[in-house]
Amino acid sequence: MQADSKTVLNLLKTARGQLDGVIRMVEEDRYCIDISNQLMAIESLVAKTNATVLKAHVEGCVRSALEDGSEEQKAQKLDEIGRVIEKLTK
Repeated sequence: MQADSKTVLNLLKTARGQLDGVIRMVEEDRYCIDISNQLMAIESLVAKTNATVLKAHVEGCVRSALEDGSEEQKAQKLDEIGRVIEKLTK
């Protein structure tokens, strides 16, 4: 993985902690809007983590393939990024 593992792990562990908190909130029958707000915070954190990983991938793997790779490798990396963008925009 091209992204800084420590940063990604910290973000994921924070999201996991938030999710554990939401589970407790549901178990305690807390107010729906409070639960929803926490879920949106988790979604935002996971999206930030994904953006960190993808940015590092583009700056590392994709750049390397475009600069030094074969035409097949270049096409593969561009197709790969295209598929990710399609998933993100659904």
